[in-house]
Amino acid sequence: MTSTVKSSWFTTRHRGTAAAALAVTAALVAGCGSSTDDESDNPLSEGKADGGTVVVGSNNFAESILLADIYGEALKAKGIKVEYKPNIGSRETTYGLLKNGSITVLPEYNGSLLAYLDPDAEQKSIEAVNAAVKTQLDEKLTLLESAPAEDKDSVSINAETAEKHGLTAQSTLADLEDIAPELVIGGSPEFQTRHQGLIGLEKEYGLKFKSFKALDAGGPLTQAALTKNTVQAADIFTTDPTITKEKFVVLQDPKNLFGFANVTPLVYKSGLSQEGIDALNAVSAKLDTKTLLDLDSQVQLENKDPLDVAKDWLETVGLN
Repeated sequence: MTSTVKSSWFTTRHRGTAAAALAVTAALVAGCGSSTDDESDNPLSEGKADGGTVVVGSNNFAESILLADIYGEALKAKGIKVEYKPNIGSRETTYGLLKNGSITVLPEYNGSLLAYLDPDAEQKSIEAVNAAVKTQLDEKLTLLESAPAEDKDSVSINAETAEKHGLTAQSTLADLEDIAPELVIGGSPEFQTRHQGLIGLEKEYGLKFKSFKALDAGGPLTQAALTKNTVQAADIFTTDPTITKEKFVVLQDPKNLFGFANVTPLVYKSGLSQEGIDALNAVSAKLDTKTLLDLDSQVQLENKDPLDVAKDWLETVGLN
């Protein structure tokens, strides 16, 4: 989950934030703090918000930005002051900002977070995953309740490759062992070094690809490369609407390398009131995978502003 998202649905709000992210080093050296508006001028500024403001951050891919908007607007509906820091970067960056209190709330994926904190941890159930995460988290952080909605990493192949090698939606990652040396695989830079990535694919399935192409976190660069056959396999998130649109084939993962990936708020404990906790748990209770796919489709295929999509959904489920 990496690399700046650049797609047509970005509003001026998100384009401005993405531009700010490119200047992160200079901003941090200059000591830039959070703005007093609803949005920060710099998504990676380390200053904590003042006056009880809850800072809602997101990683740099479309779904994370959408979920952050949902969380932020749900908190605003309870009268809580919110500041957004969208499109920051990968987990390797945002986790540190949570630990120092620069971010108060971040949409996370429980099993993916556990794999980051403890690559060797087993993932047998949602409850077990969440319990394990809590033992590994920095003491200043906690997980709230997980949503039924789940969005996993996957290795997906394009239609051309699937037809050439006779692969279908019932095929597994193990079926790639003999042909992987012919395939270029794409994904975020972190996918190359994560256990839930190339390392685990080789360890669990014996997959050694021809080469790796660094793209973005399941975003438009990855989608385009897979569609154009620049890469033949790629890390695509399972709620990505382009899977159906472009006839990508998601390979089954019988060894559960990609684990669980339930949408779960990760929170800086001292920065969120009980009212805020209740508001986010209420969001989790309403959010299932079918709904998440629909919301993603509105943003990524229909080019709707994620903030508008977030507000509309919250109104629909009575959480506005």
